[in-house]
Amino acid sequence: MSNRQKKFIFCVGGVLSFACVLVVAAAMGTQFWLKGTVLCKTGAQLVNATGPELEKFMGRISYGLFHGQRLKQCGLGGRPLRFSFFPDLIGAIPIVLHGSVLFFCAVLIVFSSVASAFFLFNAFSRPYETLHGPLGLYLWNFICCICSSLVMILFASEVRLHRLSEKIANYSESSFVYKTHSEQFDYSYWLILFTFLTHLLNILLIRLAGIQFPFQEAKQPDVSSGASDLMY
Repeated sequence: MSNRQKKFIFCVGGVLSFACVLVVAAAMGTQFWLKGTVLCKTGAQLVNATGPELEKFMGRISYGLFHGQRLKQCGLGGRPLRFSFFPDLIGAIPIVLHGSVLFFCAVLIVFSSVASAFFLFNAFSRPYETLHGPLGLYLWNFICCICSSLVMILFASEVRLHRLSEKIANYSESSFVYKTHSEQFDYSYWLILFTFLTHLLNILLIRLAGIQFPFQEAKQPDVSSGASDLMY
């Protein structure tokens, strides 16, 4: 592959990595990681509500990593409420797990920035075979793939295993009990999947540029055939 083609591929990788930085930063600031509905279980049981009557006791909830919004419905009309994880819900959420999600999002932003810079460095210079060169490109993108996977897994665990929506809905509630009725990951959550696929694409672009994977053994020339040729 010519140097011009390699430069073009590295420039594309740098732009894609920088796009990941912007996407993750924007996703962290939104409240659209999860949306769902919560049932006012106490109110529904008081009137033995069934079928369509449950709609009067069905509220909505949506939240991200820092803040969110919910609509309480207990048969007397909706009551919108905004909330913040810090400091409002520190005592209600699995703080270590939630902090891990934020940590790996921050690491993802840092290493996506590093990957973008090193793509451009490789495009417009002649790096040595060190972390500044092809080995570094594979490493930074691999780390980004790992971090984006961990963000998705940890947040899904927080929602599904630790029942985050129910903990938020029942926080500071003394009269009513709320139960999760439905949950759906929103677009900001799937943007993390986009970053995973983008960095995976970057790894394929590096290989397309003719750079071998790290620790892949290069083909050695056949010394014996070369020596036999010299005898004739």
